[in-house]
Amino acid sequence: MSAVSPLLRPRDGDALRAELRRVAALGGVPVLFGGEVHEDTLLISEYHGLRTGGLRGLAVRSNSGLGGASMVAGRPLAVADYRNAASITHDYDGPVLSEGIQSVLAVPVLVDGRARAMLYGAYRTGAPFGGRAADLVVESARRLSEEFRIRDEVDRRLRLREAHQVNAGQVGAEQIREVHAELRLLAVTAPPELQDRLRALADTLIGATDDAETPVLTPRELDVLGQVALGCTNTEAAQRLSLKTETVKSYLRSAATKLGTHTRYESVSKARRLRLIP
Repeated sequence: MSAVSPLLRPRDGDALRAELRRVAALGGVPVLFGGEVHEDTLLISEYHGLRTGGLRGLAVRSNSGLGGASMVAGRPLAVADYRNAASITHDYDGPVLSEGIQSVLAVPVLVDGRARAMLYGAYRTGAPFGGRAADLVVESARRLSEEFRIRDEVDRRLRLREAHQVNAGQVGAEQIREVHAELRLLAVTAPPELQDRLRALADTLIGATDDAETPVLTPRELDVLGQVALGCTNTEAAQRLSLKTETVKSYLRSAATKLGTHTRYESVSKARRLRLIP
């Protein structure tokens, strides 16, 4: 069974147990048991009406016994005289016969054509397992099949949402740049007592460092580089910062000199590597 989202997905075994109790209450079936299928092996973990511990925790391989045959066939199978049934292997005679079981029905819980769990109903008499009791077990298997399918879909969507959130975090670098540039832009027109605080907030987005080897750019040089990083032209940057275009060019030249770069794009790239801008 899927182990995705363990805190959100209820235990599938609990749903199995609830269906067994439902069949016992409505159909009067004396022996019921079942479990989940893990890599083509059924592990019997839920039961009702057992007198011995032989079936508890029993691992049933595909194609072995009645349940294994039902798993592979993908449909309900039944025998009215288990001890003498020639249509099945008898790998599990010990635990089955120790319960006094004679008539037994095995029903797979199918999800996307594969057995994800098995349900068994049994009598300690030779009466054929059929009628309302059989219908109830088959109905329970169908209910579980739909329940598991829905749970799988929920898990799938959660995985997609988590992947989207991860991707959104990666794409969000552009949003971080926008916020950084806006904070520095606000600092330009803010009262003097708020300017340093706004620039400090901007620096927290990039983890600003006081590394002695990092070039020291002036606030205006960083403001201009921040606008260029957003894709602004010199004219657009000048308009946003209330500067002249030639002044913007001057700040870019001085920043490039300090950074040891030759173009505005090299300056932006190196400033990002040095974590001067996001």
